[in-house]
Amino acid sequence: MAEKLKSAKKKTTTSSSLVRYAIKGIEEKKGNEIVCINLKKISNNACDYFIICEGTSRTHVQAIAESVEEFVKKHTGNNPWHVEGRQNAEWVLLDYVDVAVHVFQPEARSHYNLENMWADAEIVDMKEMDAPAKPKAKTKSKAKAKNKKTSTLKRRTKRKK
Repeated sequence: MAEKLKSAKKKTTTSSSLVRYAIKGIEEKKGNEIVCINLKKISNNACDYFIICEGTSRTHVQAIAESVEEFVKKHTGNNPWHVEGRQNAEWVLLDYVDVAVHVFQPEARSHYNLENMWADAEIVDMKEMDAPAKPKAKTKSKAKAKNKKTSTLKRRTKRKK
């Protein structure tokens, strides 16, 4: 019975929910420069989404990768289909079939430059998504500015008379 529940939970997991939990796992371990690349509209894509982030050291990269695995497993019941690079931890790839999570050290990330390779895809910087919206500066409407100009002109012409 418990086996059926686990398999049912895996079947209902969407790639967007995998993305959400993977990003939460990255944030839990303070991963840097998180980017999500939506590859759904790209022909011959490897998967639906790439999530790319970086850690500051081997230990940090390993901790981020483990955190992603834990969050995704806890909330969706899914394990990665394939994991690469865990031993040297310069670039760890967690492959969830529809979602690929790439955890880099900064040098490896700049070398491979995945964001540039998939530049024709929709790329979302997660830092921009989390930033609070800045309030717009108050500006006068065009009508108010025009009325002010005409009233100033009227005053000037009255003074001249």
